[in-house]
Amino acid sequence: MVMRHNCGFCVAHTLHDVYSFIKSLQHRGREATGIAFIGDKRIDVIKWSGEVGRFDIKDLYTLFPSEDYHTYMAHVRYATRGRKDKILQDAHPQVIGGTLEDRGKHVIITNCDAVMVHNGQVEEEYLSDINKEILTTDCDTERLLHKYNKMGEKGLLSSIPGAYTLAVARKGEGVVVLRDQSGIKPGALGWKDGKYIVASEDVAFKKNGGLFIDDLKPGYSYYLHPQGNYSKKKIIENKTKHCFFEWNYIADVGSILEGVSVRRVREVLGEQLAKEFPLEVDFVTFLPRCPEVAARKYAEEIKAEFIDIFYKTRSERSFLGSTTEERKESISSNLFLLPGINGRNIKESLRGKTIAIVDDSTVRGNNSKKAIELLKKEVDVKKIYFINYTPKIGIVPSDGVPRGCSYGVDMPPTDNFISRKKTDEEISEEIGAEVKFLSVEGMLKGFEKLGISREKLCYFCIGGKRPF
Repeated sequence: MVMRHNCGFCVAHTLHDVYSFIKSLQHRGREATGIAFIGDKRIDVIKWSGEVGRFDIKDLYTLFPSEDYHTYMAHVRYATRGRKDKILQDAHPQVIGGTLEDRGKHVIITNCDAVMVHNGQVEEEYLSDINKEILTTDCDTERLLHKYNKMGEKGLLSSIPGAYTLAVARKGEGVVVLRDQSGIKPGALGWKDGKYIVASEDVAFKKNGGLFIDDLKPGYSYYLHPQGNYSKKKIIENKTKHCFFEWNYIADVGSILEGVSVRRVREVLGEQLAKEFPLEVDFVTFLPRCPEVAARKYAEEIKAEFIDIFYKTRSERSFLGSTTEERKESISSNLFLLPGINGRNIKESLRGKTIAIVDDSTVRGNNSKKAIELLKKEVDVKKIYFINYTPKIGIVPSDGVPRGCSYGVDMPPTDNFISRKKTDEEISEEIGAEVKFLSVEGMLKGFEKLGISREKLCYFCIGGKRPF
C-alpha cells in the first residue's frame, strides 16, 4: 500500500520564514506538520500531529538553535488513507538514518543522513525496485528518498514521470528541489531578504513579505545553496499536464499558478456555469469558502442577487479529513445557517424562494447533503439547485476505465464517488436537490480562455486520458 498525498511544502533560510510560509499553506493539509533543520554537519527533524500552530515557534527556537542551521524545509500533510495510528510515522519529512525520540504527539529525529518533503503521489510500479526491508513506513516519499539516494536527480526525474514536486537534502549538501516532467503538482520559486526560497504556492511568499520569481519548471532540478543563492539545471524535456483541480479547489484563491490567477479561473468557471445553466432563481449562494468567487460571478451573469446563507466556525476543509468519519464530523460540526440576511430573519428572507447553491465539486456528496438538510429543516424554501463548476468526478466513461485520481488528490478510482454510474436525476434524489454539473467541454473552454490549453491539463478524474 502506498500512501497518497496532496500536501504543501516550503524551503527557506530562517526558521521564522519557513514556519510562516508553511502556515500560509495550511489549506493544503492539516493532519501533521514537520520541519527539517539543515546545517553544515547535521540534519535534524521534528514532526507533530495537527496544524502548524500546535507547536509554538519559540519552543522550536529553543529546541533547535538557529546558529546550527542554514536552511529549513517544512511540510503540512494531507493523506488519503486513514492511518490514525501512524500519523507521525507517515508524516514528512521522511528520513534516512538519525536517532528518533517519540514524545507522544511529536517526534524528534536527530543527526539524519538525508531528508525529503514531497507533494504528489508516485505509484508502486515506479518504486518497486526499492528493498522493502530498509523501509520503516508505507509512505511513497520514503521510497522516493531512497530512490534519490540511489540514483540522484537525473535518475529520479528520468525514471519517474510523475506526480511530484519535492525537496531533498543530504548531510553536508544543500537542498535540491525537483519538479517532475509532467508538472502535475505546483511549485514556486521566490525571494526574501536577499535569499531564494521555494513553496508549493506563491501565496506563501505574498502573505509573508516575499516576492514571487517564477514557477518551478517541470523536468528541472533547483539547487538552493546555504548562502541563499540558487542554480538550476534542465534534466529532461517536460510533458506538461497540470492538475486542473489545483485551480478549481486546492490552491489558495490568491495564488497564481503557471502565470494564471486562481481567482480568475474561478470567475471564468462561474461565467461558464451561467452559459450552461441560466436559471431563474431569487438568490445565489455558495458553500464556504472556496466557491465564493465563482458564485458571485454566476449571480452577476444571470442577474440574480448574491447572498451569504452559510457560515463556518473553523476554516478547515472537510475534504482534507483522512477518513469518511472525520470528513463527516468536520461538516456536521462546522457548517451552519446564518441567523439573518439583510437584517431579516433567515426564515423570512428565504421562505418560498428559489435558491442556487454553487459548489466547487461534488465528490462524495457529504457537504451538499448537509447544506440541503439545513435549508430544508429550518427554512421553507420553494426550490434548491445545487450547481458545480467542476464536472462529475469519478465517472466510468465509454472506455470502461473507472476515473479518479492517482496523482496526489484524495479521489482514488476506487472511492465512493456519488457520480459513479448514476444519472443527474439519481444524484439529485440522493442529495435532495436538483443538481447540475458544468460540462467537461465547458470547463476546458474556460481554461483555454485564460491561455491554458486542454493538452496541457490533467483531467483524468473527469474522463480525460492518463497524463503519462
